Amino acid sequence: MKYTIDKHERYVVIEPLTKQLNGEVAAFLKGEFMLRNTSGQRNIVLDLSHVEESDEEGIRMGLLAQRLCNAVGGVFILTGVCSQIEDLLRMAGLERNFTIVKSISKAEDLIFGNEIQRELRGE
Repeated sequence: MKYTIDKHERYVVIEPLTKQLNGEVAAFLKGEFMLRNTSGQRNIVLDLSHVEESDEEGIRMGLLAQRLCNAVGGVFILTGVCSQIEDLLRMAGLERNFTIVKSISKAEDLIFGNEIQRELRGE
């Protein structure tokens, strides 16, 4: 599977370069999320700009990433989400489980806001 990873100081952006988020892609991304999470990256942005459709496995992969990030006080953000995936999340009643933004810059704002809150709480 082709993908890009853009590492930043406080977050990482993972962008799958595929049109379909199926079981095979989801399995690969799960491993990547776990690797990033255990290596200290608590904030992950999944850029779905190239993805046009997803199946159930793709949605479950997102739920896993959400739990991994939340467990260490981070955030998991989706960006570049197409209308088909938004509809799928809505029909499954899962749209509230994900933070979805329109751009990477909006994701950065949320991440830095979360990081400032963590610092103020002394975490």
